[in-house]
Amino acid sequence: MQIQLKLVGVALTVWLAVPAVRADEISDLKAQLQAMQQQMDALQQQLQKVTEKVAQQPAPAGFGAPVLISAVATTGGLSAAALASGADDASGGADGGHRFFERKPGDRLTFYTPGGELTMYANLDLSVDTATKGLGGKLGPDGNPPVGMVGWLPDISTNLSYLGIRGFQTLKGLPFNFIYQLETQLDVAATAGTGESNSNESNAVKGALTSRNSFVGFASRHWGSLMVGKTDAPYRTSTNILNPFSAMIGDYQVIMANTGGDNRVEFGTRLDHSIWYQSPLFELSRGGNVAFTVLYSPGQNRADNSDNLAAGESDCTGGNVPGSGGITPVTCSDGSFSDVVSANVSYTRGPLYLTAAYERHEKVNRSSDIVGLYGSGNAYSQLLMAEDTADEDAGKVAAQYHFHNGTSLGGIFETLHRYVPQDLEFQNERQRLGTWLVASHPLTKTLSLHFGWAHAFRAPGDPGQHNDSLITPPGGVPGTDSTAGANADNRANMFTVAIKRQLTKSLNVYANWALTDNGPAAHYDLGAGGRAVTTDCHDAFDSTGGLVASNPHCWTGGKLMGLSLGMNWKL
Repeated sequence: MQIQLKLVGVALTVWLAVPAVRADEISDLKAQLQAMQQQMDALQQQLQKVTEKVAQQPAPAGFGAPVLISAVATTGGLSAAALASGADDASGGADGGHRFFERKPGDRLTFYTPGGELTMYANLDLSVDTATKGLGGKLGPDGNPPVGMVGWLPDISTNLSYLGIRGFQTLKGLPFNFIYQLETQLDVAATAGTGESNSNESNAVKGALTSRNSFVGFASRHWGSLMVGKTDAPYRTSTNILNPFSAMIGDYQVIMANTGGDNRVEFGTRLDHSIWYQSPLFELSRGGNVAFTVLYSPGQNRADNSDNLAAGESDCTGGNVPGSGGITPVTCSDGSFSDVVSANVSYTRGPLYLTAAYERHEKVNRSSDIVGLYGSGNAYSQLLMAEDTADEDAGKVAAQYHFHNGTSLGGIFETLHRYVPQDLEFQNERQRLGTWLVASHPLTKTLSLHFGWAHAFRAPGDPGQHNDSLITPPGGVPGTDSTAGANADNRANMFTVAIKRQLTKSLNVYANWALTDNGPAAHYDLGAGGRAVTTDCHDAFDSTGGLVASNPHCWTGGKLMGLSLGMNWKL
């Protein structure tokens, strides 16, 4: 601007040299030009000060991940640190010069409140799908095929849809904000109700108010955020950026963090009654930023083997109602756990993202697996049932790199472990390794292509309760079946391809294909971790197999395949 004004001054001086212009007019014009130059100099000095101040402010962190991935790794795209940032803005809120509930400028639906702000957000995701269980030619131990419609079946799925509000309230005289979030699942294509399905029974009403991530807490841009409520565990959110198929057919949670292969994802879950701390971004002297999150969820269970309902809850911890495991008397024996700790640390430097995460579930009760094998009426089964309450944990490391052309490559290595005695290793399907590779590439400014491959390695054993099992009498020697017990081949691969088209800033459409190729004893599904419609081994009744009297039973070894066309809209 200074150069432009000086050029104007030179031109004006030349023009003023024309004899037709009076001397007093020349003097006035020069004075005006000099005043304008002084004003521009003052504005440039103010702009420089503001720029330096902004550069010194640390960037906000996402839930368990740096700002680079906050829009992907958090629901709604706002982090607790972003809510905390109002503490640095003395003019924020309706009592800072704004009207009550005045719309704040910007893309978000944010309104000023007395001393704070309130933001409404939403995610709507619906798809039309078709999927097959891939059980053609399968026969059970009795020589009979599976029953029901196990081939291609169309469906309409709501997928991951939710509505929420979040905001902050400044606290005069204190260097932190009060923050809150209330979030509810939306069932658009189906009627909201309890969580009962062919896979499990649940008293939880997912469409009820605040059924999803909801909390209150305190947050500071400089000190981090402390929250109490329920949330997706840091173990889950730490690698959300590596999952472009979130809530689609072929979501990586079909295999990653999924110890049993069902559509309950043990280490990719939301944890109720939790308290967690999320750090700000720490800038390293050699470049890059580090952030971490740590969470603790008390089990609130009076039983020393976790077979009671947690205090204040309507379901067993782990997602089922009492009795779902088939044990009499009715208890929480199908994966119920006690205390949980979950944590992650992340490092970001330019296009590079690295993270490590760990989670531990204490006293996980899986005694119903023993009932499925032997019943519960003899001393041998009673001994094994008592032993089948044990700790489980998971750990993973992950990396992703964004290239200059927009292509990104990422991978996860994960280890899952269940700490049972040696005499229970024959049925331990909860301990294995897992890997995930993902690549994304922008074809145009609005069109992108994504590919993913997940692999589940062999577990030490298998409960053998499904169509692959051969009946072992109580007190007998398990593991003699080539597709169940200690010799189980329960490996699996899942391949996913998706193409996404951005129609507007908020609306995307997508098409994707996924294949889950199960080993003879494996029963991994399609759609675990956020879809309303999941294709799995449970979703046909009266299947052959196992000693458990209840139906349905799994048919293992399926090659599940699905196609999906959907749309996603974010507010």
